[in-house]
Amino acid sequence: MSGSRKAIVVGISGCSSSGKTTLSRLLRDIFPNTFVLHQDDFYKPEIELPKKHGLVDWDCAEALSMPDMVKSLNHIRQAGTFPPDLDSKEDQNSVGQCPVEDATIDSLKEQVKVWTQPGNPGHGILDSSSSNLRLCVFDGFLLYSKSVADIQPLIDIKVFLRVSYAKAKARREARSGYVTLEGFWEDPPEYVDKIVWPNYVDDHKWMFENEDVEGKFKEDILQKTELKTQTGGLDVDMTTTLQWTVDLLMQQLPLLASKI
Repeated sequence: MSGSRKAIVVGISGCSSSGKTTLSRLLRDIFPNTFVLHQDDFYKPEIELPKKHGLVDWDCAEALSMPDMVKSLNHIRQAGTFPPDLDSKEDQNSVGQCPVEDATIDSLKEQVKVWTQPGNPGHGILDSSSSNLRLCVFDGFLLYSKSVADIQPLIDIKVFLRVSYAKAKARREARSGYVTLEGFWEDPPEYVDKIVWPNYVDDHKWMFENEDVEGKFKEDILQKTELKTQTGGLDVDMTTTLQWTVDLLMQQLPLLASKI
């Protein structure tokens, strides 16, 4: 490692309520020297947000401050810490009860601990020494759309979670709301059908055969964008997703660290 970089950034993206934040927080607990950056912390003030069908549209690129996001990612990559002016609201939002059993989490922690031992591929990558790398897990609903192309070169590993319309709608509508800059937001009626799902489709349909976001990825797009996504279709359970992501990171991180 040359020392010019202090953090590797792994993006965790997908539709709202696909499990991004749950997965991100679990990865933070399992891997050493790891922290989470939330895309939701880059929303513009509510008064500046666009409207669609007479509703405030939180689920589009125009709702986000792209310059602040780029600035923060550059700082994290070079310094290995949050920018001093970043005040996270997102960690105040609940994601509900963890769907992964404690025994599974403990087992994965042990796997990662072994991976970091001398003689193993993860040794010296994410330990507590200030000379080594940190892992930043970047949790966001809109990381790989063409509308946010400026941030994509700053993401080293790109993970995409898939979810069906039915599951996304049920999960989103079960939430109480979200902490915002101004206070607290609760989705109005039909928000998923008028804003969340249509925006998700518009931003991601180019990745899929026949523009069907519940169908198959275009293989050439996966290769070109280097997106990592699970096999097994939609609504893969979180235990399987977590195991897959931990395995992916243990395979990818040594390769990246050797080039930095």
